Amino acid sequence: MHTYRFIISGRVQGVWYRDTIKKKAEALDITGYAKNLPDGTVEVVANLTENQIDEFCKMLEKGSFLSKVENIETGEIMPAYFETFEVRY
Repeated sequence: MHTYRFIISGRVQGVWYRDTIKKKAEALDITGYAKNLPDGTVEVVANLTENQIDEFCKMLEKGSFLSKVENIETGEIMPAYFETFEVRY
């Protein structure tokens, strides 16, 4: 299990993006969080296995039915522990 940080830019705030990612992550037993950042991007931090990375990245790219993802920056970060996947404010 590895912890990854994603910064998603585009039309991703106010379009149910975080809630959509939360529901999809819960369905796959992925833990972490999604949070709006002041610059209009969304930060997603998630604990993923090697088998989950590609599918999770596709989920982030697709987003919600109202979102339009333009770019995703990603990187592995120091391991973190999360019990669930949550939307942070």
